[in-house]
Amino acid sequence: MPRLSDARDDAALQAALPAAVQALVDGQLVAFPTETVYGLGARADEATAVAGIFAAKGRPSDHPLIVHVADVAGAEAFAAALPPVARRLMAAFWPGPLTVIVPRRPEMAAAAAGGQSSVGLRCPDHPVALALLRAAAAAGVPGVAAPSANRFGQVSPTRAEHVRDEFPDRPDLLVLDGGPCAVGIESAIVDCSRGRPVLLRPGGLTTAALEAAAGEPLAERDAGAPRASGTLEAHYAPRAKLRLMAPAALQAALELLLPSLAGRDATTPALALYTRGDLVPALQRTLRQPALARQVLLRRMPDDAAAAARELFATLRDFDAAGVPLIWVEAPPDDPHWDGVRDRLQRAAAA
Repeated sequence: MPRLSDARDDAALQAALPAAVQALVDGQLVAFPTETVYGLGARADEATAVAGIFAAKGRPSDHPLIVHVADVAGAEAFAAALPPVARRLMAAFWPGPLTVIVPRRPEMAAAAAGGQSSVGLRCPDHPVALALLRAAAAAGVPGVAAPSANRFGQVSPTRAEHVRDEFPDRPDLLVLDGGPCAVGIESAIVDCSRGRPVLLRPGGLTTAALEAAAGEPLAERDAGAPRASGTLEAHYAPRAKLRLMAPAALQAALELLLPSLAGRDATTPALALYTRGDLVPALQRTLRQPALARQVLLRRMPDDAAAAARELFATLRDFDAAGVPLIWVEAPPDDPHWDGVRDRLQRAAAA
């Protein structure tokens, strides 16, 4: 299949797009890139097609999906109303990594919404996704329901090969390859369905930026909030056990663990370490010892929150591929720019 990583390569896009659009028209699944993560999509207006997503992922059918649309007009096909605050947010961030939850048209996307009276809508900022959504709309598919293209609760995919690795039993799955995702974590979700905006999930957009566009503060999640994608306590989890630790606790744990690893005889590392800060010199020297270098897979987390988000899921997948049983991650700093990364790591550690 032609690679679609270059938005200017119109020939490749035109060669690959018709099959993807026809698959959606026929109620089949298509995996496609967005700026956040790769999505596993089906036409949102047909319950049977949406059921294929839940079945492929092993996802509970009452856990709602986000409906992807090409523009605001596409959103209006699913929304009973677009509240003013939702319109302000859409004007500021669409196309982009923002999902708004709004009242749903009763006749539209009940299965995708998990049976709720509201629906989450997003217009992704990726040339392949937008081309797919526009062509699908022209072919009679008003929107595409698409959670992340992975098994339920596991690490989201940010490259096409991640999707293929996730579904080895689905060789028929059509995967559009748009290259690595630029944002790397899922969209922020703002509930606009109940009179005041509520932040349900952080993402690559800061709360301050969202509030500036909304023109009012975002309330915290409450008991009356609708169910939303990616908000379960345990989610985004690698196969290895992930522990999230403050820097001092991480260093203390390493000092206790490392001596026991020196004589370990195994073909795979015992531990993956993902840390922002520089380890104390003594620990750095210890980790460079050949016997320990084979036991500890060390990766440095970027100091920049956006860069860390971009590589987070790919890094966790790399650790899993190395066969480590444990992943120790230094907790991100207490800074609003890190809210999205912190949220994903906390849910991964809870799994």
